Amino acid sequence: MNQRFSSHVFFGSYSPFSALCSAALIIMASSRFALALICAGALLWVYVATALIFSSARSIMPARGKYLILLFLSSFLCGIFMISMSLLNPLIIMGTGFFLLLIPVCFLGSGFFEASESVATVDVFLRAFFEALVLAGIILAFALVREPLGLGTLSFPGSAQGIVEIFNIREEGNFIPVGILSVSSGGLLLLGYVMALFRYLRDQSGNRPQENGEQA
Repeated sequence: MNQRFSSHVFFGSYSPFSALCSAALIIMASSRFALALICAGALLWVYVATALIFSSARSIMPARGKYLILLFLSSFLCGIFMISMSLLNPLIIMGTGFFLLLIPVCFLGSGFFEASESVATVDVFLRAFFEALVLAGIILAFALVREPLGLGTLSFPGSAQGIVEIFNIREEGNFIPVGILSVSSGGLLLLGYVMALFRYLRDQSGNRPQENGEQA
């Protein structure tokens, strides 16, 4: 088992908080919980489906141009997800499409495919699933902080308007939203604080990268 697949899926040097290749996706997708749910579904679909197809067909993959093929494949699968969701909820996909297109780029940028070339298909499937699950969980957790505190609401996909708000505490008059959390600058501030907490917890848990092992 190579270094990528033996590293911790959350605290390891290839985790979302260590590599930060998905920072833009985390910020944009976590502005509202409804959007984060759509992004989470897209992440699981694109990561797992692309990894399975790649692992099954890697013997016929050309040495040159392979990553262009992988980018096309992951983008194609992302497009299938977007088309499928547009049939169910066309308005919400209009609000998520601009950052869902980052998923294939984030996946290739994470270096997953280079590490999985000599790994069994089952291990590739499991690692892709858990990496997507961790990233989806981070986005959902950010959304659960940013939307209620920043907008005073919590939304889910649905209704003729694309999303439905299950509560709105601004209307009660006794809550002042921290509006900065709902915009990108607030998301970046939150990401910075979470990164500091992540590094502290990683060091406390004994998963700090060593000089002769993983590198952060």
